[in-house]
Order: sequence, then C-alpha cells, then structure tokens
Amino acid sequence: MKKFLFAVFIAFWASVGTLALVEVLTPTPATTGEDDALPAYTLDQIAEHDTLDNCWMAIEGKVYDFTDYIPEHPTPDRIMEVWCGREATEGMRTKGIGRDHSAAAWAMMEPYLIGKLAED
Repeated sequence: MKKFLFAVFIAFWASVGTLALVEVLTPTPATTGEDDALPAYTLDQIAEHDTLDNCWMAIEGKVYDFTDYIPEHPTPDRIMEVWCGREATEGMRTKGIGRDHSAAAWAMMEPYLIGKLAED
C-alpha cells in the first residue's frame, strides 16, 4: 500500500510540474493595439541591417533586431546571416528544412522586437 501511495504522490507532482512547464513555455498572444505604438520600417530600411554585427529581420509583419541574439543561436552564425536584412518569415517557418521553429523559439523573439513592417 505504501508503494502505491508513493507512486500516486510522484505521479501527481510530475503532472503538476509538467503543467507548470507547459504554461511557462507557451507564448502569450500579443494584445491588439500593441503594434500601433511600434515604429514602422520599410523593407529598404531593414535591408540596411544585413550583417551579423547589425542584423534586423522582418518576420510575420514585425521587425526584430537580432544582433545581440546571434551568438546565442544554436546554429552556426552563417545560418542566421542569410536572413539578416530580409523578410525572414520563411526561415522561421521552415528552418530551411521544412520544419517550423518551436513555440518556445517564437516566444524568445519578443525581447528583440523593435517595430512593425510598414504597409506598402
């Protein structure tokens, strides 16, 4: 009986821990109206930031400055360099191999948000 109760106790806390971890790793959707306060950048302006030392990307209508993130990215620098100064939604959605980045990766972008993509 003690072994059974111990197993139930462990299973319960493992479930609680898993749910807490899922909550932390799930990105919260941006509220509407937040983007209105962001400055707008054109693709020409973004194209001026096309090096590893100055790397901006437009992803799904938002503009990110990933310059400080480049050393933290788990792939070689050249992988991100290809997307610097460009519209990079395809890179985020496919990783170049047809697989989307994880929800955690999408959530990690938020601190690098600097603006929105200007409408034509």
